[in-house]
Amino acid sequence: MGNADSGKTPPQPIRDAATLILWRRREGKLEVLMGERHGASAFMPNRYVFPGGRLDLADYRIRPAAPLNPVSAARLVRCRGTGPRKGVALALAAIRETFEESGLRIAGPAKAAKQAPPSWSDFCTGSQAPDPSALLYICRAITPPGRPRRFDARFFAAPAELAVGVLTPSAELDKLSWVTQADTEGLPLPGITQYVIANLEHWLSPQSAADPAQRVPFHHMLYGQRLLDWE
Repeated sequence: MGNADSGKTPPQPIRDAATLILWRRREGKLEVLMGERHGASAFMPNRYVFPGGRLDLADYRIRPAAPLNPVSAARLVRCRGTGPRKGVALALAAIRETFEESGLRIAGPAKAAKQAPPSWSDFCTGSQAPDPSALLYICRAITPPGRPRRFDARFFAAPAELAVGVLTPSAELDKLSWVTQADTEGLPLPGITQYVIANLEHWLSPQSAADPAQRVPFHHMLYGQRLLDWE
């Protein structure tokens, strides 16, 4: 009788997404911006995460204020299923989502007077455009099967001093704060978030951050097994 009578839930589509880790140092300690997802969220309710979200078609159409960080560009070229154009769009999506969820904007003067797509209109006020020149691509992870939503998320990091604006909670992300790794102990964090926090100091080291050939960790599942590949 086909799948209608099998009782099986159809697999969730995997959507491209991007996350941005804003970081800073205070009294010698590395701090990152995190927030709590609202309890009514379909994806990871009440979990503490970095700002981020789904790639939008408009992220391909917006013209950035500067080129993508060349280290990130080289790493993203090796990222399966990505390519140069999508790599830039993902970095811009990370910037847009961070603005929408936290009120912080990483931008520079727009190169041309062109009307922004609707999802970018608030960001681009004052003749501004997203600036991905300092975003460092550091990690990739696909949400495991069986979750209400699944994402193929690329993680970027950028210095907090580049972000301008007033830190403001959103409908997606609440309780925004700057936290150290020690502060996250005991918080409900997704496993991939724990992994990123544990490795962030190494990824941000001068030698690592400047190396376009450094392989990027890729967490995913295959035939029910959790895998860590390198791209």
